[in-house]
Amino acid sequence: MEIYTEFQVNQRLLALAEEAGAQAAEGFAEIESTQRWNQQKMLAAFQKARVSESSFAPSTGYGYDDRSRDMLDQVYAYAFGAEDALVRHNFVSGTHALTVALFGVLRPGDTILCATGTPYDTIQGVFGLPGREKPGSLRDFGIVYEQVDLLPDGTPNYQELEREITSDCKMLYIQRSRGYSLRPSLSVREIERLAQLAKRKAPNCIVMVDNCYGEFAQREEPVAHGADLMAGSLIKNPGGGIAPTGGYIAGRRDLVELCSYRLTTPGTGRELGCTLGHSRELFMGAFHAPFVTGEAMKTAVFAASLFRRLGYQVTPTPEEARTDIIQAIQLGSREGLVAFCRGIQKASPVDSFVAPEPSPMPGYDSQVIMAAGTFTLGSSIELSADAPLREPYAVWMQGGLNYPSGQLGVLLAANEMAKEGLLELRP
Repeated sequence: MEIYTEFQVNQRLLALAEEAGAQAAEGFAEIESTQRWNQQKMLAAFQKARVSESSFAPSTGYGYDDRSRDMLDQVYAYAFGAEDALVRHNFVSGTHALTVALFGVLRPGDTILCATGTPYDTIQGVFGLPGREKPGSLRDFGIVYEQVDLLPDGTPNYQELEREITSDCKMLYIQRSRGYSLRPSLSVREIERLAQLAKRKAPNCIVMVDNCYGEFAQREEPVAHGADLMAGSLIKNPGGGIAPTGGYIAGRRDLVELCSYRLTTPGTGRELGCTLGHSRELFMGAFHAPFVTGEAMKTAVFAASLFRRLGYQVTPTPEEARTDIIQAIQLGSREGLVAFCRGIQKASPVDSFVAPEPSPMPGYDSQVIMAAGTFTLGSSIELSADAPLREPYAVWMQGGLNYPSGQLGVLLAANEMAKEGLLELRP
């Protein structure tokens, strides 16, 4: 395996990486097929929406009659297979987009049932889970949260859901990706099965999906297969590494309209909101998103292949079908987490000289270490790795704007561990 001379990598590790790369390449065909399909689908979405150069013109103030804003909504709706979409630069995070959607469609006295066990840390305060109660949570507004835990293998407990979904269930909430857990992410087919169960037991139940990290990982999205609503972040998959901030909500037209009233005000909804010159970046990010997502998935497959060769448990394995961009690796120790993240940081185009250290982070109950030398602060579609400092000391790696740099980042993470004496490399 050839490495540019600037990067000094252990020769024994390079030999293992050569083997890992050959194995990873075997699995690239399906990823690249999906990548091509989604990229062509995105091109068709741009053409259907009749995007033109004038679509990039900025607006200020109230943003009345902003064509670019409305056209971008159409592009995402077409690409996602949704009736409608709400795409805005002023969603500050994926959690914010999810929160707007939840408050947009739920009302006091409603019951929300989470089908995928305890959700990830930052959304727990929104629901008002015990120990994470915050002023202004759904719980504060009299919305009841219930959950059905996943089975030991990390898959949905359909038998328990059959019992728990009743006619008074207003929403079935599904977290597609694994969060800080080692369970598998959900495929569109699995989400469709959950949606069918919910509609059979409670016909008026809203099926909502936290789609973060899952966009363009498969050929179709949850809202094209039974989900009523989904939301996510533009500094993850759908922003293509170009969108500087933002998020989206997509799904049924009536529900998206309700969400727009929560984002702005009842009655004005999506008609207000200036774009301030961000439209070109958001359009370009959307166009690049399918390709970049595929590159991130290829990087994840290489990471799984290399670290399994090094003796670590990985999920997904190199052979498994992937439904999001996240790769989890159980490193087994605090020292391993720190060394891995420092290696990822050293492979970054931005702040490569910085050494990540564990620290407290808002919304989390333990220290977190995060490597992210990214052009956009916190962008998870750019190569990054993070982990809470707690058992089982697993790291969650995601992103990679292109495979060559992503592959090198994984290799430097392993190299940093080797320099710390944390890897046993065969002669």
